[in-house]
Amino acid sequence: MQYRTLGHTGVKLPAMGLGCMGMSHAYEGRDDEESLATLERAIELGVTFWDTADFYGNGENERLLAGMLRHRRHDLFIATKFGFKPTPENPFSVDASPAHMRIAVEASLRRLGIETIDLYYAHRVDPQIPVEETVGAMRELVKEGKVRYLGLSEASAEALRRAYAVHPIAALQSEYSLLTRDVEKEILPLCRKLSIAFIPFSPLSRGLLTRTVDGARLGDRDFRKTLPRFSGRHWENNRQLADAFAELALAKGCTPAQLGLAWVLAQGDDIIPIPGTRKRKHLEENVAALDVALTEKDFSAIEAVLARFPDIGPRYGGTMAKLAAK
Repeated sequence: MQYRTLGHTGVKLPAMGLGCMGMSHAYEGRDDEESLATLERAIELGVTFWDTADFYGNGENERLLAGMLRHRRHDLFIATKFGFKPTPENPFSVDASPAHMRIAVEASLRRLGIETIDLYYAHRVDPQIPVEETVGAMRELVKEGKVRYLGLSEASAEALRRAYAVHPIAALQSEYSLLTRDVEKEILPLCRKLSIAFIPFSPLSRGLLTRTVDGARLGDRDFRKTLPRFSGRHWENNRQLADAFAELALAKGCTPAQLGLAWVLAQGDDIIPIPGTRKRKHLEENVAALDVALTEKDFSAIEAVLARFPDIGPRYGGTMAKLAAK
């Protein structure tokens, strides 16, 4: 396993983590037995940086990980999040208040069965609460030993600066892939200036780049069915893009997933992607991307494919689009 440093902390983490959301949330076909086998295989491969959240499966994802943590706590670096507080009117309602944080952190610790969370994120910046207030309360958790390091998810550059002035931020998590590159303008340069690790989620565009997803056949409980990139004219564009990308991967001697992950990994050694999977075969495929070295010719060929199919569409629609960092 290759390693990278978690921002200013000096902590060495595997160069690729594991996003655990899909094991319990957002996609059809939950299989706890396979998910647990995948977690076990992750440890064997050295993928010991796991990402979850209290929102995933309404706490079920944290409970799933607890089964492994009981026996392997010292081998694992666990990141979880708080901030989403669903209501009947709005399933993506955000509450990052100090009062809710106190309830949320105790519940996460209890579900995970641990005494300290390694990395604790505010899942979104609450538009009703100054980020300084949120991070100030999170800082108290560090003093109390309930949390080791603090992170933010989907924060703007302005919010990140303000948060960092209150307490050092170890990591910023946001979506980043070949199809989602908004962070390149301000977020990545700021993270580097402040020595904050950047943790990309959905580095394969929710499976779009793998050429294994059919937007027209997604189940009703699959979160991607609500995303603009998987329907209509955007899906037709992206289907062709995925086909062309797969041809590049074939010529390179790797899979499309490996090519997409290799591109993200190559954007900087302060970047630790967390591709999600619940299957051992996909985990093994993803880890092999660490051995894929890209040339300038590869980068140019990838950019040419993206230029041929520009109508990829926005990553979110509706309420979630309003919560995405600008």
